[in-house]
Amino acid sequence: MVIVQSKVRGVSGGALEHFVARAKRTIGVRGEVDVLITSSAQMRHLNRRFRGKGSATDVLSFPSVEGTAGDIAISAEVGARNARRLGHSAAEEMKVLILHGLLHLAGYDHETDAGAMARKEARLRQVLGLPAALIERATDGTRAGADKRRRS
Repeated sequence: MVIVQSKVRGVSGGALEHFVARAKRTIGVRGEVDVLITSSAQMRHLNRRFRGKGSATDVLSFPSVEGTAGDIAISAEVGARNARRLGHSAAEEMKVLILHGLLHLAGYDHETDAGAMARKEARLRQVLGLPAALIERATDGTRAGADKRRRS
């Protein structure tokens, strides 16, 4: 389920739900995934609560311990700002962020996997017709910062 708590011009919850289903199949993620498009203030709160960081970030992933695949939270403002800066639509940016979050839910961790997630994300981005992946943007200095948090 996609919940659009903070509206983003050109972004449809229904279209994102279709993308989530397609991306899950492509990645091999099983179980329900809920995606929340929310404010930077809410993302700052979540980042502080779960990661101890006091700033808003673009995407957080919360793998489930309850049988579902997990949850993804995305900052509407950061996503829209990244899209403008990188020259693509906000809808494309939301999909890039969802893909990144889904890879974390699938167990990938770009901070510790010696580039496995980056390679996978680059391949999937091409398969799914998306612009530059988050990890690629981190490498070239254009990424605002995507993070994940594993529930314990």
